[in-house]
Amino acid sequence: MTFCTISFLFGLVGLTIAIAIPRADSITPVLASQVAAFKPFSYYAATAYCQPATVLNKSCGGNCDANTAFQPIAAGGDGVRVQFWYVGIDPSLKTVIVGHQGTDPSKIVPLLTDADFFLKTLNETFFPGLNSSIKVHNKFADQHWKTANQILSATRAALQKSNLTQVTLVGHSLGAALALLDSVSMQQFLPGIQFKTIGYGLPRVGNQAFADYVDANVQLNHVNNKKDFVPVIPPRTLGFVQPQGEKHIQDDLSWLDCPGNDNPDPRCSVGDVKSFSKGNLSDHDGPYDGVEMGGATCKNVTAAASTIHAGCGVFLLVIAFSLLHGPLQVL
Repeated sequence: MTFCTISFLFGLVGLTIAIAIPRADSITPVLASQVAAFKPFSYYAATAYCQPATVLNKSCGGNCDANTAFQPIAAGGDGVRVQFWYVGIDPSLKTVIVGHQGTDPSKIVPLLTDADFFLKTLNETFFPGLNSSIKVHNKFADQHWKTANQILSATRAALQKSNLTQVTLVGHSLGAALALLDSVSMQQFLPGIQFKTIGYGLPRVGNQAFADYVDANVQLNHVNNKKDFVPVIPPRTLGFVQPQGEKHIQDDLSWLDCPGNDNPDPRCSVGDVKSFSKGNLSDHDGPYDGVEMGGATCKNVTAAASTIHAGCGVFLLVIAFSLLHGPLQVL
Protein backbone atom coordinates (compact mmCIF):
# COMPACT_ATOMS: atom_id res chain seq x y z
CA MET A 1 0.00 0.00 0.00
CA THR A 2 1.29 3.45 -0.92
CA PHE A 3 0.44 6.82 0.58
CA CYS A 4 -0.13 10.23 -0.94
CA THR A 5 -0.79 13.62 0.67
CA ILE A 6 -3.53 15.91 -0.59
CA SER A 7 -3.68 19.57 0.40
CA PHE A 8 -6.81 21.62 -0.14
CA LEU A 9 -8.77 24.60 1.25
CA PHE A 10 -12.03 24.10 3.09
CA GLY A 11 -13.48 27.57 3.57
CA LEU A 12 -10.52 29.65 4.72
CA VAL A 13 -8.76 26.83 6.55
CA GLY A 14 -5.96 24.85 4.88
CA LEU A 15 -6.19 21.13 5.53
CA THR A 16 -3.78 18.34 4.72
CA ILE A 17 -4.98 14.75 4.64
CA ALA A 18 -2.91 11.59 4.24
CA ILE A 19 -4.88 9.03 2.24
CA ALA A 20 -3.98 5.36 2.01
CA ILE A 21 -4.09 4.25 -1.62
CA PRO A 22 -4.36 0.48 -2.10
CA ARG A 23 -2.05 -0.96 -4.74
CA ALA A 24 -3.70 -1.55 -8.12
CA ASP A 25 -2.56 -5.16 -8.11
CA SER A 26 -4.36 -5.76 -4.80
CA ILE A 27 -7.69 -5.65 -6.64
CA THR A 28 -8.64 -9.25 -7.35
CA PRO A 29 -11.45 -11.03 -9.21
CA VAL A 30 -14.29 -12.55 -7.22
CA LEU A 31 -14.53 -16.19 -8.26
CA ALA A 32 -17.70 -17.41 -10.00
CA SER A 33 -18.40 -19.73 -7.08
CA GLN A 34 -18.14 -16.79 -4.67
CA VAL A 35 -20.47 -14.65 -6.80
CA ALA A 36 -22.99 -17.51 -6.86
CA ALA A 37 -22.87 -17.70 -3.06
CA PHE A 38 -24.25 -14.15 -2.86
CA LYS A 39 -27.36 -14.96 -4.90
CA PRO A 40 -29.62 -16.31 -2.12
CA PHE A 41 -28.85 -13.18 -0.10
CA SER A 42 -29.51 -10.96 -3.12
CA TYR A 43 -33.00 -12.45 -3.30
CA TYR A 44 -33.39 -11.93 0.44
CA ALA A 45 -32.47 -8.23 0.02
CA ALA A 46 -35.02 -7.91 -2.81
CA THR A 47 -37.66 -9.64 -0.66
CA ALA A 48 -37.43 -6.78 1.86
CA TYR A 49 -39.26 -4.53 -0.65
CA CYS A 50 -42.37 -6.76 -0.48
CA GLN A 51 -45.39 -6.25 1.75
CA PRO A 52 -44.80 -7.83 5.20
CA ALA A 53 -47.94 -9.99 4.93
CA THR A 54 -46.71 -11.53 1.68
CA VAL A 55 -43.31 -12.25 3.23
CA LEU A 56 -44.92 -13.95 6.21
CA ASN A 57 -47.06 -16.23 4.03
CA LYS A 58 -44.32 -16.59 1.38
CA SER A 59 -46.52 -15.26 -1.42
CA CYS A 60 -44.30 -12.36 -2.51
CA GLY A 61 -43.45 -13.93 -5.85
CA GLY A 62 -40.09 -14.83 -7.34
CA ASN A 63 -38.07 -13.36 -4.47
CA CYS A 64 -39.79 -15.66 -1.97
CA ASP A 65 -39.77 -18.60 -4.38
CA ALA A 66 -35.98 -18.34 -4.78
CA ASN A 67 -35.38 -19.33 -1.13
CA THR A 68 -37.72 -22.25 -0.53
CA ALA A 69 -36.24 -23.18 2.84
CA PHE A 70 -37.04 -19.80 4.39
CA GLN A 71 -39.13 -19.88 7.59
CA PRO A 72 -40.54 -16.41 8.41
CA ILE A 73 -40.70 -15.36 12.05
CA ALA A 74 -41.83 -11.72 11.99
CA ALA A 75 -42.25 -8.77 9.61
CA GLY A 76 -43.37 -5.18 9.88
CA GLY A 77 -43.18 -1.59 8.69
CA ASP A 78 -45.53 0.44 6.51
CA GLY A 79 -43.12 1.29 3.70
CA VAL A 80 -43.62 5.02 4.23
CA ARG A 81 -42.64 6.23 7.71
CA VAL A 82 -41.21 2.89 8.79
CA GLN A 83 -39.29 0.81 6.26
CA PHE A 84 -40.46 -2.78 5.71
CA TRP A 85 -38.43 -5.36 7.60
CA TYR A 86 -38.57 -9.08 8.27
CA VAL A 87 -36.81 -11.79 10.29
CA GLY A 88 -36.73 -15.49 9.50
CA ILE A 89 -34.70 -18.68 9.48
CA ASP A 90 -32.91 -20.35 6.58
CA PRO A 91 -31.92 -23.83 7.79
CA SER A 92 -30.22 -24.67 4.50
CA LEU A 93 -27.87 -21.70 4.86
CA LYS A 94 -27.72 -22.23 8.63
CA THR A 95 -28.46 -18.61 9.42
CA VAL A 96 -31.14 -16.29 10.72
CA ILE A 97 -32.02 -13.69 8.06
CA VAL A 98 -32.82 -10.04 8.83
CA GLY A 99 -33.99 -8.01 5.84
CA HIS A 100 -34.49 -4.24 5.50
CA GLN A 101 -36.38 -2.42 2.76
CA GLY A 102 -34.48 0.15 0.73
CA THR A 103 -35.68 3.49 -0.56
CA ASP A 104 -38.91 3.18 -2.55
CA PRO A 105 -39.10 6.48 -4.46
CA SER A 106 -42.88 6.12 -4.89
CA LYS A 107 -42.98 7.10 -1.19
CA ILE A 108 -41.57 10.59 -0.64
CA VAL A 109 -40.80 10.32 3.09
CA PRO A 110 -38.13 7.61 2.75
CA LEU A 111 -36.62 9.64 -0.07
CA LEU A 112 -36.20 12.66 2.20
CA THR A 113 -34.74 10.34 4.84
CA ASP A 114 -31.90 9.77 2.40
CA ALA A 115 -31.45 13.44 1.53
CA ASP A 116 -31.74 15.50 4.75
CA PHE A 117 -28.75 14.52 6.86
CA PHE A 118 -25.81 15.32 9.12
CA LEU A 119 -23.51 13.24 11.32
CA LYS A 120 -24.69 12.47 14.84
CA THR A 121 -23.45 10.43 17.79
CA LEU A 122 -24.92 6.96 18.18
CA ASN A 123 -27.87 6.46 20.53
CA GLU A 124 -26.56 4.98 23.79
CA THR A 125 -29.73 2.88 24.17
CA PHE A 126 -29.08 0.90 21.01
CA PHE A 127 -25.28 1.21 20.89
CA PRO A 128 -24.17 0.97 24.53
CA GLY A 129 -20.52 1.50 25.29
CA LEU A 130 -19.41 2.63 21.84
CA ASN A 131 -16.98 5.54 21.61
CA SER A 132 -18.61 8.94 21.27
CA SER A 133 -16.34 9.73 18.30
CA ILE A 134 -18.37 7.27 16.21
CA LYS A 135 -21.00 9.21 14.27
CA VAL A 136 -23.55 8.24 11.64
CA HIS A 137 -26.09 9.70 9.22
CA ASN A 138 -28.77 11.19 11.51
CA LYS A 139 -31.76 10.09 9.43
CA PHE A 140 -30.43 6.57 9.02
CA ALA A 141 -30.05 6.44 12.80
CA ASP A 142 -33.59 7.80 13.27
CA GLN A 143 -35.00 5.12 10.96
CA HIS A 144 -33.00 2.46 12.80
CA TRP A 145 -34.42 3.18 16.26
CA LYS A 146 -38.01 2.90 14.97
CA THR A 147 -37.63 -0.86 14.48
CA ALA A 148 -34.55 -1.78 16.53
CA ASN A 149 -36.41 -3.29 19.50
CA GLN A 150 -38.86 -5.27 17.35
CA ILE A 151 -36.11 -6.68 15.14
CA LEU A 152 -33.90 -7.56 18.10
CA SER A 153 -36.79 -9.36 19.79
CA ALA A 154 -37.67 -11.26 16.60
CA THR A 155 -34.01 -12.17 16.05
CA ARG A 156 -33.76 -13.54 19.58
CA ALA A 157 -36.88 -15.63 18.93
CA ALA A 158 -35.46 -16.93 15.65
CA LEU A 159 -32.16 -17.89 17.29
CA GLN A 160 -33.95 -19.64 20.13
CA LYS A 161 -36.25 -21.54 17.77
CA SER A 162 -33.50 -22.59 15.36
CA ASN A 163 -30.58 -23.12 17.75
CA LEU A 164 -28.45 -21.36 15.13
CA THR A 165 -25.52 -19.11 16.03
CA GLN A 166 -25.34 -16.93 12.90
CA VAL A 167 -27.36 -13.90 11.79
CA THR A 168 -27.11 -12.50 8.26
CA LEU A 169 -28.42 -8.97 7.70
CA VAL A 170 -29.28 -7.85 4.18
CA GLY A 171 -30.63 -4.79 2.41
CA HIS A 172 -30.37 -2.55 -0.62
CA SER A 173 -29.79 1.23 -0.63
CA LEU A 174 -31.24 2.67 2.62
CA GLY A 175 -31.96 -0.95 3.59
CA ALA A 176 -28.25 -1.73 3.37
CA ALA A 177 -27.52 1.19 5.70
CA LEU A 178 -30.11 -0.04 8.20
CA ALA A 179 -28.75 -3.59 8.00
CA LEU A 180 -25.27 -2.28 8.80
CA LEU A 181 -26.53 -0.27 11.78
CA ASP A 182 -28.44 -3.31 13.01
CA SER A 183 -25.34 -5.48 12.78
CA VAL A 184 -23.37 -3.03 14.92
CA SER A 185 -26.21 -2.64 17.42
CA MET A 186 -27.23 -6.28 17.82
CA GLN A 187 -23.67 -7.37 18.56
CA GLN A 188 -23.96 -5.44 21.80
CA PHE A 189 -26.99 -7.51 22.90
CA LEU A 190 -26.36 -10.97 21.45
CA PRO A 191 -22.87 -12.07 22.54
CA GLY A 192 -21.61 -15.31 21.07
CA ILE A 193 -23.58 -14.85 17.84
CA GLN A 194 -21.75 -14.44 14.52
CA PHE A 195 -23.06 -11.56 12.41
CA LYS A 196 -22.63 -11.18 8.67
CA THR A 197 -23.86 -8.16 6.70
CA ILE A 198 -24.44 -8.06 2.95
CA GLY A 199 -25.48 -4.73 1.45
CA TYR A 200 -26.30 -3.76 -2.12
CA GLY A 201 -25.80 -0.17 -3.26
CA LEU A 202 -24.78 0.83 0.28
CA PRO A 203 -24.48 4.61 0.75
CA ARG A 204 -21.87 5.99 3.12
CA VAL A 205 -23.36 5.62 6.61
CA GLY A 206 -20.91 7.24 9.04
CA ASN A 207 -17.60 8.94 9.67
CA GLN A 208 -14.06 7.55 9.74
CA ALA A 209 -14.47 6.34 13.33
CA PHE A 210 -17.60 4.43 12.31
CA ALA A 211 -15.84 2.91 9.30
CA ASP A 212 -12.90 1.91 11.51
CA TYR A 213 -15.25 0.24 14.00
CA VAL A 214 -17.06 -1.65 11.25
CA ASP A 215 -13.77 -2.75 9.69
CA ALA A 216 -12.63 -4.16 13.03
CA ASN A 217 -15.89 -5.70 14.26
CA VAL A 218 -18.32 -6.43 11.41
CA GLN A 219 -18.10 -9.04 8.66
CA LEU A 220 -19.31 -6.80 5.83
CA ASN A 221 -19.62 -7.21 2.08
CA HIS A 222 -21.22 -4.40 0.08
CA VAL A 223 -21.88 -4.96 -3.61
CA ASN A 224 -21.88 -1.96 -5.95
CA ASN A 225 -23.21 -2.23 -9.48
CA LYS A 226 -21.25 -0.57 -12.29
CA LYS A 227 -21.71 3.23 -12.22
CA ASP A 228 -24.25 3.44 -9.39
CA PHE A 229 -23.53 6.74 -7.61
CA VAL A 230 -25.34 5.95 -4.32
CA PRO A 231 -22.28 4.19 -2.80
CA VAL A 232 -20.26 7.41 -3.16
CA ILE A 233 -22.73 9.67 -1.35
CA PRO A 234 -22.93 11.42 1.07
CA PRO A 235 -19.62 12.95 -0.05
CA ARG A 236 -16.40 12.58 1.90
CA THR A 237 -16.19 16.38 2.19
CA LEU A 238 -19.03 16.11 4.73
CA GLY A 239 -17.04 13.60 6.78
CA PHE A 240 -18.57 10.35 5.51
CA VAL A 241 -16.42 7.27 4.80
CA GLN A 242 -17.25 3.83 3.38
CA PRO A 243 -16.16 0.76 5.35
CA GLN A 244 -14.11 -1.94 3.70
CA GLY A 245 -15.70 -4.86 1.87
CA GLU A 246 -16.61 -3.42 -1.53
CA LYS A 247 -17.38 -5.84 -4.34
CA HIS A 248 -17.70 -3.90 -7.59
CA ILE A 249 -19.61 -5.25 -10.60
CA GLN A 250 -17.90 -4.28 -13.86
CA ASP A 251 -19.47 -3.44 -17.22
CA ASP A 252 -18.77 -7.00 -18.37
CA LEU A 253 -20.67 -8.27 -15.27
CA SER A 254 -17.54 -9.67 -13.62
CA TRP A 255 -17.05 -8.87 -9.93
CA LEU A 256 -13.89 -7.39 -8.39
CA ASP A 257 -12.84 -7.20 -4.75
CA CYS A 258 -11.87 -3.58 -3.96
CA PRO A 259 -9.87 -3.44 -0.71
CA GLY A 260 -9.68 -0.48 1.64
CA ASN A 261 -12.00 2.43 2.38
CA ASP A 262 -13.29 4.29 -0.70
CA ASN A 263 -10.79 2.69 -3.09
CA PRO A 264 -9.97 5.29 -5.81
CA ASP A 265 -9.06 2.73 -8.47
CA PRO A 266 -11.19 3.28 -11.64
CA ARG A 267 -12.43 -0.31 -11.34
CA CYS A 268 -14.03 0.57 -7.97
CA SER A 269 -16.94 2.91 -7.18
CA VAL A 270 -15.01 6.01 -6.10
CA GLY A 271 -12.71 5.85 -9.11
CA ASP A 272 -15.49 4.89 -11.50
CA VAL A 273 -18.01 7.55 -10.43
CA LYS A 274 -16.04 10.73 -9.82
CA SER A 275 -19.05 12.99 -10.40
CA PHE A 276 -22.80 12.65 -10.77
CA SER A 277 -22.48 13.07 -14.54
CA LYS A 278 -20.31 9.92 -14.57
CA GLY A 279 -22.99 7.89 -12.78
CA ASN A 280 -25.88 5.89 -14.18
CA LEU A 281 -29.28 5.97 -12.45
CA SER A 282 -30.37 2.58 -13.70
CA ASP A 283 -27.38 0.75 -12.19
CA HIS A 284 -28.61 1.26 -8.61
CA ASP A 285 -31.33 -1.40 -8.75
CA GLY A 286 -29.06 -3.97 -10.41
CA PRO A 287 -28.94 -6.48 -11.71
CA TYR A 288 -26.81 -8.11 -9.02
CA ASP A 289 -25.94 -11.39 -10.71
CA GLY A 290 -29.36 -11.36 -12.31
CA VAL A 291 -31.31 -10.15 -9.26
CA GLU A 292 -33.14 -6.80 -9.50
CA MET A 293 -34.01 -4.72 -6.44
CA GLY A 294 -37.14 -2.63 -5.83
CA GLY A 295 -40.84 -3.03 -5.18
CA ALA A 296 -41.55 -3.97 -8.80
CA THR A 297 -39.89 -7.34 -8.16
CA CYS A 298 -42.66 -8.26 -5.71
CA LYS A 299 -45.85 -10.04 -6.72
CA ASN A 300 -48.76 -7.94 -8.05
CA VAL A 301 -46.61 -4.83 -8.66
CA THR A 302 -46.75 -3.38 -12.17
CA ALA A 303 -43.72 -2.88 -14.39
CA ALA A 304 -44.41 0.86 -14.33
CA ALA A 305 -43.43 0.95 -10.67
CA SER A 306 -40.01 -0.36 -11.61
CA THR A 307 -39.49 2.54 -14.00
CA ILE A 308 -40.45 5.02 -11.27
CA HIS A 309 -38.12 3.36 -8.78
CA ALA A 310 -35.04 3.16 -10.99
CA GLY A 311 -35.30 6.50 -12.76
CA CYS A 312 -37.50 9.13 -11.11
CA GLY A 313 -36.60 8.17 -7.55
CA VAL A 314 -32.84 8.44 -7.83
CA PHE A 315 -33.23 11.67 -9.81
CA LEU A 316 -35.39 13.11 -6.99
CA LEU A 317 -32.75 12.00 -4.50
CA VAL A 318 -30.18 14.16 -6.28
CA ILE A 319 -32.57 17.13 -6.42
CA ALA A 320 -33.33 16.83 -2.70
CA PHE A 321 -29.61 16.56 -1.92
CA SER A 322 -28.88 19.67 -3.99
CA LEU A 323 -31.63 21.71 -2.32
CA LEU A 324 -30.37 20.83 1.14
CA HIS A 325 -26.61 20.80 0.65
CA GLY A 326 -25.86 22.50 -2.64
CA PRO A 327 -24.86 20.87 -5.96
CA LEU A 328 -23.85 17.23 -5.69
CA GLN A 329 -20.13 16.62 -5.94
CA VAL A 330 -18.77 13.12 -5.57
CA LEU A 331 -15.41 13.27 -3.79
